Amino acid sequence: MRTFDFAPLYRSSVGFDQIANMMDRVLSNEGTIPSYPPYNIEKTADDAYRISIAVAGFSDADLSVEVREKALIVSARKADEDKDKTFLHRGIATRAFERRFHLADHVQVTGAAHADGMLHIELERQVPEALKPRQIQIASDTPSLQKDVVEAAAVN
Repeated sequence: MRTFDFAPLYRSSVGFDQIANMMDRVLSNEGTIPSYPPYNIEKTADDAYRISIAVAGFSDADLSVEVREKALIVSARKADEDKDKTFLHRGIATRAFERRFHLADHVQVTGAAHADGMLHIELERQVPEALKPRQIQIASDTPSLQKDVVEAAAVN
């Protein structure tokens, strides 16, 4: 696999370091990509999203949902209450995990619900009014403006 050096990009640009960090994170060769627990990301409206994570075997007290530095961090720790049990087959994984989702600008977590072994996290993009596009009205009945036009008779 190729590795890319983003040092020249950091030296010659100002304010684009977030893009370089994201590219560096995507192209890094961490080896294994975590696949536990499985999750879905769905778009529920134009500016609304839902992340659904399969967390069978975890209670509300075992789960933690936190937003920190433009990242959504979902983690779980299971208490060792299964020490005294002897399993012949253990197919339900209740191991501890931490899953991170990087949030885009103006994306806010609006709620979380845990039901039927699924953790649903609601997200919404809330763009401030100052950043929303606005329509400028064009007036067609005003005479054309002639600024800095000097009459020929006034000059001679």
